[in-house]
Amino acid sequence: MSLLTNSSRLVTNSVVKFRLHLRPTTCRNPSPNYIQSKKGYKTLSTHRHLPFKTRTLLSAPPTSGSVHFHSLSSLSQKFKNFQNQEKLWVRFFSASSLRLSSKDSKLSTSPQADAEYPLVVAIGSVSKEVTQPKNPLFVPNKYYDPATTSQTELGHLQWMLKKDLLGQDMFLIGPPGPMRRRLAMAFAELTSREIEYISLSRDTTESDMKQRREVILKTATYIDQSAVRAATEGRLLIIEGIEKAERNVLPLLNNLLENREMHLEDGRHLIAGDRYDKLLKEHGQTVLDKWKLVKVDENFRVIALGLPVPFFKGNPLDPPLRSRFQGRSIVPLTAGEMLSKLKTLTPSVPEEKLASLSNFGYSVVWSNDPDFRDSEQNPWTITLPHFPLDSLYDASRLMSVAPDISLYRLLVRLYPYDLIVEKDEGQLKAVDDTLTSFGFNISDSPSKSSGKLVEKYTTGSSPPPSEYFRYIPVASHESVVGELLESYQVKRDICLLGERGSGKSVILSRFASLIGAKIEPIVLYKDMTARDLLQQRATKRDGDTVWRNAPLVSAALEGKLAVLDGLDQVHSSTLAVIFRLVHDRELQLHDGTRLLRKDRFDALAAKLSLSAEEMASTHGIYPIHPDFFIAATATPPPPKSASGGGKEKKAWLTPEMLSLFFYHRVPRLSVGEEEEIVSSFCSSRGELAPETRKIIATARQLRESKESSKKSLSSSLSTRQLARIARRTELFGVADGELGPFEEVSRACLSRFLPPLNKEELENTMLKNGILPRSGSSPFAEKKVTSSPTELTIGLTSAPIWPDTEHKSKVPHVLFYDIQQHVRVLEELLQDYLMGEHLLLVGNQGVGKNKLVDQLLYLLNRPREYIQLHRDTTVQALTLQQKVVDGVVITEDSPLVRAAREGHVIIIDEADKAPTHVTCILKTLAESGEMVLSDGRRIVPQSIIDLHYQNLTAEESNAIIPLHPDFRMFVLANRPGFPFLGNDFYSVLGDLFSVHAIDNPSFESEMELLKNYGPDIDPAYLERIAKAFGDLRKMADDGTINYPYSTREAVNIVKHLRKFPSDSLSEAIDNVFDFDVYNAELRQTVKDTLHKYNLKPSDGVLLRNRTSGDGNLSVQRMSVADLQKLQRAGDMMGMKPSEKNFQSGDFKDPKFGKVDPTGAAHVGGNTWAGGSGGMGTAGLGGAGGPFRLDSGNPVFQVSDQVKEAVPPEVRKMAREMARKAFEEKLKEIKMSKYEGNVYEEFLGPIRPQIQALRVILTSLQAKAKERKWVRHQTSGELDDSKIIEGVIGEKNVYKLRKDEEPEPGDPQQKPKRLKLVVDVSGSMYRFNGYDRRLDRVLESCLMVMESFKGFEDIFQYEIVGHSGDDFKLPIVALADTPKDNKERLDIMRIMHLHAQFCSSGDNTLEATQEAIKSVGSDIDECDEAFVIVLSDANLERYGINPKELAKILNHNPDVKAFSVFIGSLGDQAQRLTEQLPPGKGYVCLDTTQLPKILQRIFTQSILH
Repeated sequence: MSLLTNSSRLVTNSVVKFRLHLRPTTCRNPSPNYIQSKKGYKTLSTHRHLPFKTRTLLSAPPTSGSVHFHSLSSLSQKFKNFQNQEKLWVRFFSASSLRLSSKDSKLSTSPQADAEYPLVVAIGSVSKEVTQPKNPLFVPNKYYDPATTSQTELGHLQWMLKKDLLGQDMFLIGPPGPMRRRLAMAFAELTSREIEYISLSRDTTESDMKQRREVILKTATYIDQSAVRAATEGRLLIIEGIEKAERNVLPLLNNLLENREMHLEDGRHLIAGDRYDKLLKEHGQTVLDKWKLVKVDENFRVIALGLPVPFFKGNPLDPPLRSRFQGRSIVPLTAGEMLSKLKTLTPSVPEEKLASLSNFGYSVVWSNDPDFRDSEQNPWTITLPHFPLDSLYDASRLMSVAPDISLYRLLVRLYPYDLIVEKDEGQLKAVDDTLTSFGFNISDSPSKSSGKLVEKYTTGSSPPPSEYFRYIPVASHESVVGELLESYQVKRDICLLGERGSGKSVILSRFASLIGAKIEPIVLYKDMTARDLLQQRATKRDGDTVWRNAPLVSAALEGKLAVLDGLDQVHSSTLAVIFRLVHDRELQLHDGTRLLRKDRFDALAAKLSLSAEEMASTHGIYPIHPDFFIAATATPPPPKSASGGGKEKKAWLTPEMLSLFFYHRVPRLSVGEEEEIVSSFCSSRGELAPETRKIIATARQLRESKESSKKSLSSSLSTRQLARIARRTELFGVADGELGPFEEVSRACLSRFLPPLNKEELENTMLKNGILPRSGSSPFAEKKVTSSPTELTIGLTSAPIWPDTEHKSKVPHVLFYDIQQHVRVLEELLQDYLMGEHLLLVGNQGVGKNKLVDQLLYLLNRPREYIQLHRDTTVQALTLQQKVVDGVVITEDSPLVRAAREGHVIIIDEADKAPTHVTCILKTLAESGEMVLSDGRRIVPQSIIDLHYQNLTAEESNAIIPLHPDFRMFVLANRPGFPFLGNDFYSVLGDLFSVHAIDNPSFESEMELLKNYGPDIDPAYLERIAKAFGDLRKMADDGTINYPYSTREAVNIVKHLRKFPSDSLSEAIDNVFDFDVYNAELRQTVKDTLHKYNLKPSDGVLLRNRTSGDGNLSVQRMSVADLQKLQRAGDMMGMKPSEKNFQSGDFKDPKFGKVDPTGAAHVGGNTWAGGSGGMGTAGLGGAGGPFRLDSGNPVFQVSDQVKEAVPPEVRKMAREMARKAFEEKLKEIKMSKYEGNVYEEFLGPIRPQIQALRVILTSLQAKAKERKWVRHQTSGELDDSKIIEGVIGEKNVYKLRKDEEPEPGDPQQKPKRLKLVVDVSGSMYRFNGYDRRLDRVLESCLMVMESFKGFEDIFQYEIVGHSGDDFKLPIVALADTPKDNKERLDIMRIMHLHAQFCSSGDNTLEATQEAIKSVGSDIDECDEAFVIVLSDANLERYGINPKELAKILNHNPDVKAFSVFIGSLGDQAQRLTEQLPPGKGYVCLDTTQLPKILQRIFTQSILH
């Protein structure tokens, strides 16, 4: 029987389920159980099956009056009325006297204060006896506030009390935010329960929950973790983030939840309390101890906190786990309760402001509720991401301290809707219109108080070190700083959003200096784990394991400004471990240490009469410094497509992330502001050179363009890069017109490696701004390299030479020839070196990147360290190297750390091969000169040491590595894209480096280089080699071949010829081109190019069936003296070229051959069909066979000599057999011989173009097969980051290379899709004789059909036609592509016939619009969508305005649409293309150019 039988009545929170009511909708005085909708009244019943958002609306106690919603404002008013209804009370009794400790409806004192245990706590009519906690240090405090706890919260607490009485575990499920956790903590506080807390992530393992091994006194010891401690001590186990744990982790709790049993790694076994007591009576304590049985306390409970999945992103609940919990949907407060709380919290803020902000937030929440989507009260016609309602508290406090703050600008800090809503036509306008209706002025400017705050904080502040952060107080940045200070006043952590190079770091540096905070830089990266973020394991000198605080924890304890750099890079699951730190300023670390908010720490210490030292040293509890503050940085999320395109998987600004921070954005600088910042880097500090102003204008024009191809270029011309260019121009000028503005911009954008379209647009933009390229007619002035003992001079640039040091052996020395192109590059590198810049060299393989930097360092006498990256490089390997010595894990500095300490140059080679999240850790080192190492030490510039690291202890001083002022990074990377398939280092970090594009030498420079390597070789040979390689490189640039032949390979040919002059030229050439002998089409292309310059490679290989120039080879051993005699005699081992003779009798009558059912490869002989390099049978690469037959095995090619030995009669018989086989094949596909010839006429001329197009598709296929490391495995390769865990015997210390599984909620990986719209109108037939436009359409379609064979899994296509008859003629269906030549020829015939007999007219616009619409409707079925329209330019004849076509092409941003004009009368096509948006129109009057155009279209999305 309840102790409060009549004092209060239990009022349950009505949770409803809607169903349509059949009565008419007219109701003068509706019952409270109805709510009006557009279709009528809906009956309410008390079921808990609704989404939590519906319960948000209806979670107030029922009233006796009507609930009839007319509008959003009246809806809020109804919620206010709920406050006057009967309420739940919380009361405390002394169990001995049953006397109320408070007669008010809400208790004003905490349950532990001035009370004798045992107590009885009652919520409504539900009560429970509360006993004295064993360890009050584990009882939360200051979570329950009787003055502000709402009825909704009391309802949740009452339910939890019921479940506790029933001995049931609880699962609190609800939207992101701290409410669920705070309810669990408040419940523990009310019931005086000790807690254990664990935050789950994808890195959580079994040892994190049960037992973890530690080495103590050189002995591996098991340490109980949260779940075990809670079970044995009778505590509440709060598990947060259930949806984030991997599925194989949580099932280990099933038995503990169900039966209160668990087997432990140390041999002990937890069993339920009642069973333990029974066994104790039967066997006694000694036997139970021998059996290693441990009692699970009867007060042990589990409270799990999770998000509803799949509504939010995460792993769904495992059914066995779910069934062991009692669930409760933790809905937010009602709108009325929230408004009441806000008014109590900030009484000085006008109620209408609070109501506007609150009502908008709740309306966003309701927009997701299907039960209210059709309601007349729903103001939304779209679905919006969840609104962080808990952020309203800090928003109201901010309005209190900044009364003039704009409501709109405050709202976008809480909810940056323009970054997270679906980007569809009218979406943003719909939100803006609704905001206006709620009283928001979307054109508001920053508040005046923010500017006053900057002035207030400026007094007495110390500026940041100028050598790293040169802050220029322009208005835009000062406005952001002021808004950051506003958020800082209410202690709300912030996130600064801005594009690369927009000034985020300098703004935060300014902010830190104003608040007097020391910055703790923390670089976030993709595979960062929770341990990396909070604590890392290490070993002491005696081998014992210890946990070392990560920089974030150190910042919390010391009151620093923790800068989380790259919030968009880290996995969201990893960040889950800091949710409690951000929301409540509490943290539980891996070693058991707990951090508490300062006021909670003080209250707990005062209550228990403990000093701060005792709390820390004895109990491991520390206060979080009140000045601790978190500032994150990130790039804005990509546009979220309404249709769910491929970019959606990169969106990081989720509802969970919204609940963490106030979001501030770096605005775009005005022209004057940007010029002011750029000029500050020049000594003139004022007037900029005209060339620099033109460069700034170019950069701004690219940024403001709506074309994605131009905007992608703008990131390469950030303000930081512009300042670098201006400074270089001022210091070194433009020597001999070599490096003017055109070349500076081209270099910054790496235009040499841009796709043709992007490069063309960049150059056109420069030309429009008056930036002209260097005249090709003026030759470069010759440059020389000279040096004295103390000074190096390259061209016109001089630099001091380093004195000799003990590290002289680390100075590189390479063979280097001073060709003019390389000398010019050396001078440019030297200039950036003198400016103190870090360098990034990007280029193809074999162009001399390593030689150039090594030669520069040799000339400067600079020691260097070297590190080569690869795909398995880890963050730890880049900074430290671990090894085990005598059972102790010790760390050694990596070459990077050594270089930073000693002032050497670090060469980071193959930077594009390492994952970008690994190389991202270089950001702070390059930007601010700081880096935190995994062993706790940090690299810090001397200026920062002088400012913040004074009066350190010896141990603290040892943890600081001063950065040597002469330290430099030289980073080498291959160009992005195929065939290198590396990561685009430049796009991620290129802004921090001075960039140099290293290309193959020009023809003149390459000839100079080859002459140096082969001075005694005929210059005509060298010239032919240089020209052939030049042609091959151009083919690689055009996409005809996929391998970029480099200078390195040309040099190797010359080296071979010089060393072995008796070898033929073809043998030397084979060393480079033998890689291509198995690719028939590529081999023929290379062969034709070499033949053009009379360079004849060997004809192929048949198990190396290549006759050596030395005749019959043998192995001879002789003395060096004898060998020298032979060489002087000019008879190198007596070997002369010879040829093998083939007799006609070796060849038999041609035949088909036997078919091997196993498909095995057969090389040589004359038995098997489909073999290679044989004689007389159908196959490939042989001689005397009847016809070619490909069995899918490698091809071995016989030489031309073998083919010439085939007797004429055998050749005749073979040709006859081939003719008959061809006719039979034609019959088989119902194709006549004539049709076969027709098909070949179309196919023959475009075979090279088909090969080029397949090269592009092959590159896409290759990128899609990259695999990733999967960590926490029980077998595989040892994970470097878990060496210590391996030493102490943990199991999950391995990693495996696997196909990466998609994250929960990520879009499925799907093929790309192409829809080809072709013009088959009468004009195509009519003017075909004029310019072959119809033939080009047929060739283009054939090219697509032939090229896309075999790539259906990654790229699907369909072809539709249009003419005067129709605008959507089906030609090739998406699911029914042609299977053979006959079907492809039939398609071409149908197109030809339609053009011949169709009605006149043009449906280009209609066909384009329909194609974009149809593809757009199925956009969720593909990764990317392309529509390409092939048409003539005869639009004027039909009165079609190019602007109409342009509008249609840009209609759907998810569908990339383009128009290719393949027919033109005069300059029609050119004029029409110029009137279309850049990159949307192309002229193709030669079918051979079509692959290049398609490459331009595909390049941006596929290769980069």
